[in-house]
Amino acid sequence: MAGAIDGYLEYLDLVKGRSANTVRAYGADLRAAFEGVRTLDGFTLDHCRDVLDWAVENGDAKATLARIASSLRGFGSWLVHTGVLQVNPAAGLQTPKTSRTLPRVLREDQVGGVLEQARAHAHREPSEGDPGPTPKDIRDWVMLEVLYATGIRVSELAGADVEDLGGNGDPGSRSLRVVGKGDKTRVVPFGPTVEAALHEWLAVRAGMLPASGVTRAAQPALFLGARGGRIDVRQVRTVVHRATGGAGVPEIAPHGLRHSAATAVLDGGADLRVVQQLLGHTSMNTTQIYTHVGTERLRVVYKRAHPRSGSQD
Repeated sequence: MAGAIDGYLEYLDLVKGRSANTVRAYGADLRAAFEGVRTLDGFTLDHCRDVLDWAVENGDAKATLARIASSLRGFGSWLVHTGVLQVNPAAGLQTPKTSRTLPRVLREDQVGGVLEQARAHAHREPSEGDPGPTPKDIRDWVMLEVLYATGIRVSELAGADVEDLGGNGDPGSRSLRVVGKGDKTRVVPFGPTVEAALHEWLAVRAGMLPASGVTRAAQPALFLGARGGRIDVRQVRTVVHRATGGAGVPEIAPHGLRHSAATAVLDGGADLRVVQQLLGHTSMNTTQIYTHVGTERLRVVYKRAHPRSGSQD
């Protein structure tokens, strides 16, 4: 994948004569889009849509969304032109609207399957050729649990510190302080399942710190990356994509878990004001989108259950 991207950027520079700024922007878009994707098999329409969905969730401007879509379509077109691919995966990719877009969600049972598979992997027994779970395995499972339980943004997860657990680093508080858009701080609750998971993660967290012995005070991040620093949002996205893609459910990005959490809370009887506070939306207009999801589900249930719904026609 990396070599193909470099080849495309060279084509834009030397053959198409695009400006240095354009080449640089397209390169940044493509490298971010395919972070963690090593082969061209990962270049699919669904993946491209997830990239744009994440950009929408991140609050990127319409011009940025259009450029990302253009870079993906152009990259696919070049791969077809050079004979690397037969079909451009991004040919049908459309720039998403930034409002009134129905979010992609997983059902409660589907998310449950993803979390259970991640939990089982983090607790597997050692076997021949497999020494058993690593701190990274436990971290990945716990991040998934936290994302779904709280509905926080991926940037909020990556930015959280250990001390943000109840204000003193104790998961027993069953609350996490996060800093959202506009540097607004809020506290989100979680239940006993996440509390237990966080205790497990904190017990092995030091195993991901550098060998030089960085202390908790020196590295306050709740979740650590491969090198012992604060985890990057792209690493979290990779974890979520792999977990959902490997669990036999539709592959989604981290904000898909956020949408799924919000939908589950609404289905459980909460009103929109509660969901607004949970997700950290400044405007109720942003939260209103979940009423559309609820309406679609209501229509499905009605058609299946009501004798006059016309389902037998």
